[in-house]
Amino acid sequence: MFKSRVRNYTNKVKFSVKTIEKGHHNVSFQGVPMIKCPFDYLIYQMLVWEVKPDLIIEIGTNLGGGAFYFASMLDNMGQGIVHTIDILDQVSDQRVLEHPRIKRFFGGYQSYGLNNAHNFERVLVVDDGSHLYEDVYNALEKFKNLINENSYYIVEDGIIDELGITKSYKGGPNKAIKEFLEKNNSFQIDTRWTNFFGQNATFNTNGYLKRV
Repeated sequence: MFKSRVRNYTNKVKFSVKTIEKGHHNVSFQGVPMIKCPFDYLIYQMLVWEVKPDLIIEIGTNLGGGAFYFASMLDNMGQGIVHTIDILDQVSDQRVLEHPRIKRFFGGYQSYGLNNAHNFERVLVVDDGSHLYEDVYNALEKFKNLINENSYYIVEDGIIDELGITKSYKGGPNKAIKEFLEKNNSFQIDTRWTNFFGQNATFNTNGYLKRV
């Protein structure tokens, strides 16, 4: 009986980017899949609380967990809304569909009218879209002027380099970030967040871009 209670006990500690990547596909927020690295899941709530954005623009709704998470944080602050953008409508959870702080847009980031964000004083953008180099770069160029000083444009999933799948994304987020920063000196990588748990110990490697 005693042995059965401790049969899974081990002194071994073994994990890697690959095991975290596998697990992050099972992350949810209040039962809604959101597919976020646990490191970034934690960082977001600190960053959003600090910035206190009036508007969070999320590129890549998927099943709606991210939008629901952000909207719930804004609920706690008593301000702000989420504009979440996707190509397909994959959201089925009524809490996401009916949340008063969530407004959905379709047609991809290309179809989002920037005029939708003009009446907001503090805007934060999170790109969790295709992760293709061209899309990441073009979205950065499109939305950059919406970001207020001391707010952020966050590019997700540069970790694809570490996972060895960069080629599938035509260079991916990190290539786009590097080229963007070379041409735009009003943004810088905020290592406070990228290095919070260790150097680039985030799935958003180099991706916490602060407007300065």
